Amino acid sequence: WTYEIETWWIFQISLPTYKTDPSVRFSSCTPKVCIVGSGPAGFYTAQHLLKTHQNVHVDIYERLPVPFGLVRFGVAPDHPEVKNVINTFTQTAKHSRCRFYGNVNVGKDVSVGELKQAYHAVVLSYGAEGNRSMGVPGEGLAGVYSAKDFVGWYNGHPSCRELNPDLNCETAVILGQGNVALDVARVLLSPIDILKKTDITQPALEALVRSQIRRVLIVGRRGPVQVACTIKELREMVNLPGTKSEMVEADFDGVTEALKDLPRPRKRLTELLLKTALDTPGDKEQQRRHQASRTWGFRFFRSPSEVLADADGNKTVGIRLAVTRLEGSGEGARAVLTGEVEDVTCGLVISSIGYKSHPIDPSVPFDTRRAVIPNTMGRSMFPSGLYCSGWLKTGPTGVIATTMNNSFDTARSLVEDMESEALDLSSVKTGSEVISALLEERGVKSVSFSDWEKIDSVEMSRGEASGKPREKILTVEEMIQVART
Repeated sequence: WTYEIETWWIFQISLPTYKTDPSVRFSSCTPKVCIVGSGPAGFYTAQHLLKTHQNVHVDIYERLPVPFGLVRFGVAPDHPEVKNVINTFTQTAKHSRCRFYGNVNVGKDVSVGELKQAYHAVVLSYGAEGNRSMGVPGEGLAGVYSAKDFVGWYNGHPSCRELNPDLNCETAVILGQGNVALDVARVLLSPIDILKKTDITQPALEALVRSQIRRVLIVGRRGPVQVACTIKELREMVNLPGTKSEMVEADFDGVTEALKDLPRPRKRLTELLLKTALDTPGDKEQQRRHQASRTWGFRFFRSPSEVLADADGNKTVGIRLAVTRLEGSGEGARAVLTGEVEDVTCGLVISSIGYKSHPIDPSVPFDTRRAVIPNTMGRSMFPSGLYCSGWLKTGPTGVIATTMNNSFDTARSLVEDMESEALDLSSVKTGSEVISALLEERGVKSVSFSDWEKIDSVEMSRGEASGKPREKILTVEEMIQVART
């Protein structure tokens, strides 16, 4: 991931206009489609289906009682404008031919096979909920966290509520140099006055008030020309109040000469890196840096080889980094080990090296090496009637526009299969009617979109009382309790 949810205007300029061709003959049977997962991929798939097919009915199933996936749980708290896509998703959820069923764990409460019996098509869009392992000694020590869990902690994901990271150390090391890594660095170093006006959770805010972290190193195995973040995120770090950058000049050897061959977006990003690392600051910037109490910096050509433990072997006290060099150039350059190592003293290590999808049901084909469902344009290789979109389709990569377009592609594939009769619409399917009966038999109480709006209203009221846009409910139990009132 690096995964960055972007702002609503992207959707406005990127969404093509489609008209249903009246000459296309669909089966008289009403097509029933269910989508598993209510993050961006799920909602964009639903939106496109509803827009391009005038008869299709879409049901969205979500494991949590609340919708929107990484828009709610992945976007940094200080990026509220990015969450405006929720307005579009809400319109989709309220469409007359769309229903939302939260608090339904597909693969546990109901099987994919049962969904396939109830619907003409099943689209899996549940994303990448797992973590990629560093694969080094010591990664299980106290003080080592995945970025996914750390972000989930400060964004209020119920599964991360009890993370309780120890921030009583001076230096934090983040492994990975994508946008998520920079989000984490920014949250760790941001002035509390900024954070307390966001929807960051209260426990996270209180922990950050007590935090002793004054230095964050953002480590990558390749060089400045391969850094994975965007210029927007880098500029936010450069301008973060109360902080100054701290780079290693030698890491930038040869970078100036390489600029002329870089494509324009990469060139602009690299120029900002060079300026931040090497330029002599003017008087105003010099004064700002002099007053800074916290530092951050990229460390290039470094790869984790071991997390170092204290004398008792329980707690992180540092990390051993293997020094690398590049073979090749540009985006395709490969990091190879030099045999040198260096140790960095730190009490917090956050691994931001990517997310990973997991199989949801034994009946679903799954490529364990790539951690995706094998597919062609969103069509599962087998069985028929099964589709996928989002990271489950492509792997955890790209920005919101990428997810939007690949979700539209999946929806187009599904509509094409309806038109060509590759998808069998000859039999009547009962859809949510039979699934709701199954769930009731099994004691599963689903949460409707209007139930979610009750949760939403309570969260916003609690936030308003403390000067925040929202105070998120942190447990599934309380979410359901609020939804039932």
